[in-house]
Amino acid sequence: MVYYANMEYTVKQLSRLAGVSVRTLHYYDEIGILKPSSRRSNGYRYYREDALLFLQQILFYRELGLSLDDIRRILETPEFDVESALVNHKAALQERITRLEGLIKTVDNTILHLKGKKEMTDKQLFTAFSDEEQEKYALEAEKMYDPEIVRASNRLWKNYTPEKKAQILEEGSQVYRDLVAAMPLGAASPDVQACVERWRRHMDYFWTPSLIQLVELAENYNNHPGFKANFDRIDPRLAGFMLEAVRIYVDNAKK
Repeated sequence: MVYYANMEYTVKQLSRLAGVSVRTLHYYDEIGILKPSSRRSNGYRYYREDALLFLQQILFYRELGLSLDDIRRILETPEFDVESALVNHKAALQERITRLEGLIKTVDNTILHLKGKKEMTDKQLFTAFSDEEQEKYALEAEKMYDPEIVRASNRLWKNYTPEKKAQILEEGSQVYRDLVAAMPLGAASPDVQACVERWRRHMDYFWTPSLIQLVELAENYNNHPGFKANFDRIDPRLAGFMLEAVRIYVDNAKK
């Protein structure tokens, strides 16, 4: 790709331009995820458009809930292309907008219902949380890694009967409720680890993640704003606690 801009920015200038701290830019340099375009003999870092575009990619992926390790793997992939990545970001953001618009509509209708200005059936109260929506939202993290996983998961889900889908969703909800109940015992306790094992087996209804992907999913549950909001509705401590428990589970499985 050809870059036409000749403007160079110091760390401080780029910090102001991008809205990130100088310390963050230094850290990105240290871990190798964003190197400066050049470094002068006085040690000053300078960033040109190539680095700016990569920083934009990092911020987009962070907004979508990816960890820095995941982002680095993506950016280091030989096939990575900035233009294609931007197209994917746009699609992901549009999907999120559609999801949020559906939630806002449900909130507005519920307010009108409570004021006696609009009748809503019990089913309509949960329109934005239908099993199809829940399925699509639950697969968002997977889209960040392998589109074929998403397609296979969708095929698998669509083959379930309505009764089976309801059973699967209730089973998943019960796992999270049991995790909350077991929190006082600690993330490493047998009861909590048994819940994590049930969660791992529950994922088989959609796809079978590797040990690394289990941690990545738990990280997304904790870092992705949408996922985090869902867990917060159950218990504000759940997402962070689950991430800790899953990491312990994976460490034990590797021994």
